[in-house]
Amino acid sequence: MSFCSFLGKEFYKEHFKPGIYVCSQCGHPLFSSRSKYAHSSPWPAFTETIREDSVTKMMETLTAYKVLCGKCGNGLGHEFLNDGPEEGLSRF
Repeated sequence: MSFCSFLGKEFYKEHFKPGIYVCSQCGHPLFSSRSKYAHSSPWPAFTETIREDSVTKMMETLTAYKVLCGKCGNGLGHEFLNDGPEEGLSRF
Protein backbone atom coordinates (compact mmCIF):
# COMPACT_ATOMS: atom_id res chain seq x y z
CA MET A 1 0.00 0.00 0.00
CA SER A 2 1.29 3.39 -0.88
CA PHE A 3 0.58 5.28 2.33
CA CYS A 4 0.04 2.82 5.17
CA SER A 5 2.40 1.52 7.79
CA PHE A 6 1.01 -1.06 10.20
CA LEU A 7 3.70 -0.27 12.76
CA GLY A 8 1.90 2.75 14.22
CA LYS A 9 3.98 5.29 12.31
CA GLU A 10 1.45 6.38 9.66
CA PHE A 11 2.74 9.87 8.90
CA TYR A 12 0.20 10.87 6.23
CA LYS A 13 -2.93 10.07 8.26
CA GLU A 14 -2.44 13.20 10.40
CA HIS A 15 -0.64 15.23 7.71
CA PHE A 16 -2.80 18.16 6.51
CA LYS A 17 -0.28 20.53 4.93
CA PRO A 18 -1.21 21.77 1.41
CA GLY A 19 0.12 19.62 -1.39
CA ILE A 20 -0.36 16.74 -3.79
CA TYR A 21 -0.25 13.06 -2.83
CA VAL A 22 1.47 10.96 -5.48
CA CYS A 23 1.96 7.25 -6.16
CA SER A 24 4.88 5.89 -4.13
CA GLN A 25 6.01 3.79 -7.12
CA CYS A 26 5.87 6.18 -10.09
CA GLY A 27 5.08 9.69 -8.77
CA HIS A 28 1.74 9.95 -10.62
CA PRO A 29 -0.52 12.64 -9.01
CA LEU A 30 -3.41 10.99 -7.14
CA PHE A 31 -5.02 13.22 -4.51
CA SER A 32 -4.97 16.87 -3.46
CA SER A 33 -4.74 17.87 0.19
CA ARG A 34 -7.96 19.87 -0.46
CA SER A 35 -9.90 16.58 -0.65
CA LYS A 36 -8.29 15.08 2.49
CA TYR A 37 -10.22 14.81 5.74
CA ALA A 38 -9.84 13.28 9.20
CA HIS A 39 -11.22 9.74 9.49
CA SER A 40 -11.00 6.95 12.08
CA SER A 41 -9.39 4.45 9.67
CA PRO A 42 -5.61 3.91 9.96
CA TRP A 43 -5.12 5.35 6.44
CA PRO A 44 -5.32 8.87 5.04
CA ALA A 45 -8.84 9.59 3.72
CA PHE A 46 -9.79 11.57 0.60
CA THR A 47 -13.13 12.38 -1.05
CA GLU A 48 -11.90 12.54 -4.66
CA THR A 49 -8.94 12.07 -6.97
CA ILE A 50 -7.15 14.94 -8.72
CA ARG A 51 -8.23 13.79 -12.18
CA GLU A 52 -10.48 11.06 -13.50
CA ASP A 53 -7.44 9.17 -14.82
CA SER A 54 -5.46 9.48 -11.56
CA VAL A 55 -6.65 6.02 -10.56
CA THR A 56 -8.12 2.87 -12.09
CA LYS A 57 -11.03 1.29 -10.22
CA MET A 58 -12.33 -2.27 -10.24
CA MET A 59 -15.63 -3.09 -8.52
CA GLU A 60 -14.97 -5.42 -5.61
CA THR A 61 -18.35 -5.29 -3.85
CA LEU A 62 -21.52 -3.24 -4.28
CA THR A 63 -20.08 -0.60 -1.95
CA ALA A 64 -16.33 -0.73 -2.66
CA TYR A 65 -13.92 -0.48 -5.56
CA LYS A 66 -10.31 -1.67 -5.56
CA VAL A 67 -8.19 1.36 -6.47
CA LEU A 68 -4.92 1.27 -8.41
CA CYS A 69 -2.58 3.97 -9.65
CA GLY A 70 -3.84 5.11 -13.05
CA LYS A 71 -0.31 5.07 -14.46
CA CYS A 72 1.59 2.07 -13.06
CA GLY A 73 -1.15 -0.07 -11.45
CA ASN A 74 0.27 0.13 -7.91
CA GLY A 75 -2.36 -0.94 -5.35
CA LEU A 76 -3.69 2.04 -3.38
CA GLY A 77 -6.53 0.50 -1.39
CA HIS A 78 -10.25 1.04 -1.90
CA GLU A 79 -12.93 3.59 -2.64
CA PHE A 80 -15.85 3.12 -0.25
CA LEU A 81 -19.04 4.48 -1.77
CA ASN A 82 -21.16 6.82 0.36
CA ASP A 83 -18.69 6.62 3.27
CA GLY A 84 -17.25 10.12 2.97
CA PRO A 85 -17.58 13.06 5.36
CA GLU A 86 -20.87 14.15 3.76
CA GLU A 87 -23.83 12.25 2.35
CA GLY A 88 -23.17 10.98 -1.17
CA LEU A 89 -19.37 11.33 -1.00
CA SER A 90 -16.98 8.42 -1.25
CA ARG A 91 -13.93 7.72 0.89
CA PHE A 92 -10.64 6.76 -0.75
